[in-house]
Amino acid sequence: MLNNIRNFSKTIFAKILLVIIIIPFVFWGMGGVFNRGNTNSLAKINNKNISTQDFIEHLNISKIDSNKIKENIDNDILEELLGELISRTLIEMEILELNLSISEKSLVEQIKKNKNFIDDNKKFSRTKYEKFLLSNNMIATDFEARLLANELQKKLFSYIGGGIKTPFFLTNSVFKEQNSKVEINYINLEDKYKNKEDFTEFEIKKFIEENKESLKKEFIDFSFIKINPKNLIGTDEYNKLFFEKIDDIENKILNDNKYQALVAELKIESIKKNDFIIDKKSSDIEKKIYKKRNENKIQLIEVNDSYILYEIINIKKILPSLNNIAFKDRIKKILYEKNKFEYNKKIFNEINEKTFNQISFNMIGNNKDQNIKLKSIKDYNKFNIDSVKLLYSLPKNSYSLISDENGDIYLAKIVDKYTSDISIKSNEFKKFNKQANIKLRNSMFSSYDYMLNNKYKVKINKKTLEKVKNYFR
Repeated sequence: MLNNIRNFSKTIFAKILLVIIIIPFVFWGMGGVFNRGNTNSLAKINNKNISTQDFIEHLNISKIDSNKIKENIDNDILEELLGELISRTLIEMEILELNLSISEKSLVEQIKKNKNFIDDNKKFSRTKYEKFLLSNNMIATDFEARLLANELQKKLFSYIGGGIKTPFFLTNSVFKEQNSKVEINYINLEDKYKNKEDFTEFEIKKFIEENKESLKKEFIDFSFIKINPKNLIGTDEYNKLFFEKIDDIENKILNDNKYQALVAELKIESIKKNDFIIDKKSSDIEKKIYKKRNENKIQLIEVNDSYILYEIINIKKILPSLNNIAFKDRIKKILYEKNKFEYNKKIFNEINEKTFNQISFNMIGNNKDQNIKLKSIKDYNKFNIDSVKLLYSLPKNSYSLISDENGDIYLAKIVDKYTSDISIKSNEFKKFNKQANIKLRNSMFSSYDYMLNNKYKVKINKKTLEKVKNYFR
């Protein structure tokens, strides 16, 4: 039956496609790069050899542009692609060992049922099948081989997790996990931190003295002129002459002409700024020059509707004065965040060391803590998603630090948990049973993955891999 479907491969279109498929193999042409013997072995899974030719074919199937490989050669792209091939080969070895198979009849049915190949009369359309192969640069035998591999993989995973019947207690556990109610007492710690304005001059100066090198800012001295059609060619029009003169200025900069000589020639008044650093009052021109301070000293740049010729004269690292309001506010903010971190860390450590108790909680909250009952694990009205998940994972009478979407930190105590069992007759049972089944399957797949890691020993021939890398460099 497959032969009937794949008759298309004998047509002229298939011959064209064969050329398309073969071209990459000619392009990769890596065979002669490697010597005979063991150097052709790129990897081994137990006694199963993965050759460089196997890897070449895998690269071609992956249809990754060779330029992309070259660009990412040092980002381990070939290692990732080799890992994919090893995983695929390992699965094939498992399928072979378990003697899993798919009949030709089943494969034909899969093709005939594919919605991409069904016509308006809901029947298999050979024309659609041929168009699909053409549009995907494939021949029938390749498509069928891939389909067979996919179906065998499905059969393998079905074999591993097939026949699972999830017990009631697991379904009930998933139900409880998501639908139990958690009652907590909580304290917003925001007003427990030291206010920014409460840091003394002594504390501010002490912090600056201890961290003065990292607090230094780059100040620059620079000069610039603003060039527009009016002051360059005497007109408001951005015409050909204007841009020719702009090109001339750029060429002179490339030829190491000095800023002062260029300004003198252009006869445009230069503006000079000393000890400049960006602040709220800075213009767009000043901001752009400052951001380019570590590039070429003399540059011609565009800012809004003008060209700016500038020269960075000097860059110096200076510790700002405390008279600088912005700098002082920055120090206060750093001290505030530092104090906040240390306060939270102290509570966190006490909770971890199990020295934090109800007395500690009452002292922090001054017996003014608030109470809330979370309706489910998806109740994110007050706290963020990670905090809610954490609260649901903790036992009764435990403590934790949590947060909301605004970043405010809270100290919380689990007061109680309220749970109920799911009824087998309820409308929700099927939904939670399915979730429990997926959870159980995932657990089985993890165990199977662990078994495979012990069953198969993978060795990479690093010398051969390096030769492959060198081919792309």
